[in-house]
Amino acid sequence: MKLAEALAERSDAARRVEQLRSRVVSSARYQEGETPAEDAVRLLAEADEALGTLEVLIRRINRTNAAVDMGEDGTLTDALARRDVLRLRHSVLTSAADAAAGQRGAARQLRSELTMLSALDVADLRARADVLARDIRRLDMRIQRTNWEADLLD
Repeated sequence: MKLAEALAERSDAARRVEQLRSRVVSSARYQEGETPAEDAVRLLAEADEALGTLEVLIRRINRTNAAVDMGEDGTLTDALARRDVLRLRHSVLTSAADAAAGQRGAARQLRSELTMLSALDVADLRARADVLARDIRRLDMRIQRTNWEADLLD
Protein backbone atom coordinates (compact mmCIF):
# COMPACT_ATOMS: atom_id res chain seq x y z
CA MET A 1 0.00 0.00 0.00
CA LYS A 2 1.26 3.48 -0.81
CA LEU A 3 1.48 6.16 1.87
CA ALA A 4 -1.12 8.29 0.08
CA GLU A 5 -3.61 5.42 0.22
CA ALA A 6 -2.99 5.00 3.94
CA LEU A 7 -3.54 8.73 4.47
CA ALA A 8 -6.91 8.47 2.72
CA GLU A 9 -7.82 5.44 4.84
CA ARG A 10 -6.78 7.31 7.99
CA SER A 11 -9.06 10.18 7.03
CA ASP A 12 -11.95 7.78 6.43
CA ALA A 13 -11.31 6.00 9.72
CA ALA A 14 -11.23 9.28 11.65
CA ARG A 15 -14.47 10.37 10.00
CA ARG A 16 -16.04 6.98 10.86
CA VAL A 17 -14.99 7.31 14.51
CA GLU A 18 -16.54 10.79 14.69
CA GLN A 19 -19.79 9.54 13.16
CA LEU A 20 -19.93 6.64 15.61
CA ARG A 21 -19.18 8.97 18.53
CA SER A 22 -22.08 11.18 17.51
CA ARG A 23 -24.42 8.20 17.16
CA VAL A 24 -23.37 6.79 20.56
CA VAL A 25 -24.05 10.15 22.21
CA SER A 26 -27.48 10.32 20.54
CA SER A 27 -28.36 6.80 21.71
CA ALA A 28 -26.74 6.82 25.16
CA ARG A 29 -29.94 7.92 26.91
CA TYR A 30 -33.56 7.34 26.07
CA GLN A 31 -36.89 7.91 27.70
CA GLU A 32 -38.42 5.14 29.77
CA GLY A 33 -40.93 3.14 27.78
CA GLU A 34 -39.31 3.97 24.45
CA THR A 35 -36.68 2.19 22.40
CA PRO A 36 -33.41 3.94 21.63
CA ALA A 37 -32.81 4.75 17.98
CA GLU A 38 -29.69 2.54 17.95
CA ASP A 39 -27.93 0.08 20.23
CA ALA A 40 -25.34 2.21 22.04
CA VAL A 41 -23.38 -0.84 23.22
CA ARG A 42 -23.01 -2.11 19.64
CA LEU A 43 -22.04 1.37 18.45
CA LEU A 44 -19.36 1.60 21.17
CA ALA A 45 -17.96 -1.74 20.05
CA GLU A 46 -17.86 -0.50 16.43
CA ALA A 47 -16.15 2.70 17.56
CA ASP A 48 -13.56 0.68 19.49
CA GLU A 49 -12.82 -1.41 16.40
CA ALA A 50 -12.56 1.70 14.21
CA LEU A 51 -10.23 3.32 16.77
CA GLY A 52 -8.00 0.25 16.72
CA THR A 53 -7.77 0.49 12.93
CA LEU A 54 -7.06 4.21 13.18
CA GLU A 55 -4.26 3.64 15.69
CA VAL A 56 -2.57 1.06 13.46
CA LEU A 57 -2.76 3.41 10.47
CA ILE A 58 -1.39 6.36 12.44
CA ARG A 59 1.52 4.26 13.75
CA ARG A 60 2.41 3.00 10.28
CA ILE A 61 2.07 6.45 8.71
CA ASN A 62 4.27 8.01 11.40
CA ARG A 63 6.89 5.28 11.00
CA THR A 64 6.89 5.79 7.24
CA ASN A 65 7.07 9.59 7.52
CA ALA A 66 10.09 9.31 9.82
CA ALA A 67 11.90 6.83 7.54
CA VAL A 68 11.28 8.30 4.07
CA ASP A 69 14.14 10.49 2.88
CA MET A 70 13.17 13.46 0.71
CA GLY A 71 16.69 14.58 -0.08
CA GLU A 72 17.26 18.26 0.65
CA ASP A 73 13.93 18.44 2.53
CA GLY A 74 15.14 15.81 5.04
CA THR A 75 12.70 13.13 6.08
CA LEU A 76 9.03 13.36 5.22
CA THR A 77 8.43 14.29 8.87
CA ASP A 78 10.88 17.18 8.48
CA ALA A 79 9.12 18.34 5.32
CA LEU A 80 5.71 18.20 7.01
CA ALA A 81 7.00 20.27 9.93
CA ARG A 82 8.51 22.78 7.51
CA ARG A 83 5.22 23.03 5.59
CA ASP A 84 3.24 23.57 8.79
CA VAL A 85 5.58 26.39 9.87
CA LEU A 86 5.53 27.97 6.40
CA ARG A 87 1.72 27.99 6.56
CA LEU A 88 1.83 29.66 9.99
CA ARG A 89 4.35 32.25 8.73
CA HIS A 90 2.10 32.96 5.75
CA SER A 91 -0.90 33.36 8.03
CA VAL A 92 0.97 35.78 10.32
CA LEU A 93 2.15 37.90 7.37
CA THR A 94 -1.26 38.05 5.67
CA SER A 95 -3.00 38.88 8.96
CA ALA A 96 -0.46 41.63 9.65
CA ALA A 97 -0.88 43.02 6.12
CA ASP A 98 -4.68 42.96 6.42
CA ALA A 99 -4.55 44.73 9.79
CA ALA A 100 -2.04 47.32 8.56
CA ALA A 101 -4.18 47.96 5.48
CA GLY A 102 -7.20 48.55 7.72
CA GLN A 103 -9.17 45.58 6.46
CA ARG A 104 -10.26 44.42 9.88
CA GLY A 105 -13.65 46.00 10.40
CA ALA A 106 -12.55 49.31 8.94
CA ALA A 107 -14.91 52.00 10.18
CA ARG A 108 -15.60 55.13 8.20
CA GLN A 109 -13.70 58.10 9.57
CA LEU A 110 -15.14 61.54 10.09
CA ARG A 111 -13.06 64.68 9.54
CA SER A 112 -12.86 65.23 13.29
CA GLU A 113 -11.46 61.75 14.00
CA LEU A 114 -7.79 60.99 14.24
CA THR A 115 -6.19 59.46 11.17
CA MET A 116 -5.02 55.87 11.48
CA LEU A 117 -1.55 55.13 10.14
CA SER A 118 0.00 51.81 9.22
CA ALA A 119 2.93 50.70 11.35
CA LEU A 120 3.91 48.14 8.71
CA ASP A 121 4.82 48.20 5.03
CA VAL A 122 1.78 46.44 3.54
CA ALA A 123 3.31 45.94 0.09
CA ASP A 124 6.41 44.32 1.60
CA LEU A 125 4.29 42.03 3.78
CA ARG A 126 2.18 40.97 0.79
CA ALA A 127 5.32 40.33 -1.31
CA ARG A 128 6.82 38.20 1.48
CA ALA A 129 3.52 36.32 1.83
CA ASP A 130 3.50 35.65 -1.92
CA VAL A 131 7.00 34.15 -1.74
CA LEU A 132 5.92 31.96 1.17
CA ALA A 133 2.79 30.85 -0.70
CA ARG A 134 4.95 29.79 -3.64
CA ASP A 135 7.33 27.91 -1.30
CA ILE A 136 4.37 26.18 0.37
CA ARG A 137 2.95 25.07 -3.00
CA ARG A 138 6.32 23.71 -4.15
CA LEU A 139 6.96 21.85 -0.90
CA ASP A 140 3.42 20.51 -0.86
CA MET A 141 3.86 19.13 -4.39
CA ARG A 142 7.07 17.35 -3.32
CA ILE A 143 5.27 15.93 -0.28
CA GLN A 144 2.32 14.73 -2.37
CA ARG A 145 4.64 13.11 -4.92
CA THR A 146 6.48 11.34 -2.09
CA ASN A 147 3.17 10.16 -0.60
CA TRP A 148 2.34 8.42 -3.88
CA GLU A 149 5.83 6.96 -4.32
CA ALA A 150 6.53 5.73 -0.78
CA ASP A 151 5.38 2.32 0.37
CA LEU A 152 3.74 2.21 3.79
CA LEU A 153 5.93 0.55 6.42
CA ASP A 154 4.61 -2.09 8.81
